[in-house]
Amino acid sequence: MNNTVEMLAFTVNGEAMELPRGTSVAGLLALMELDRRKVAVERNLEIVPRSLYESTLLDTRDAIEIVHFVGGG
Repeated sequence: MNNTVEMLAFTVNGEAMELPRGTSVAGLLALMELDRRKVAVERNLEIVPRSLYESTLLDTRDAIEIVHFVGGG
């Protein structure tokens, strides 16, 4: 029995990252300890709707950009 976990290589905000195959956008945000209500996620130049964070799985060579909303005044 093979217990090897296949890892995916992709970029987040231009930096290389590896996570196990099957990681979703929601999983990535959780691992990065980001509040999903305060970020926007772009995957390969397309915005990922918040309603699809759980079902959008990351794939090898995906380019992810995460933008944080900052309040102020």
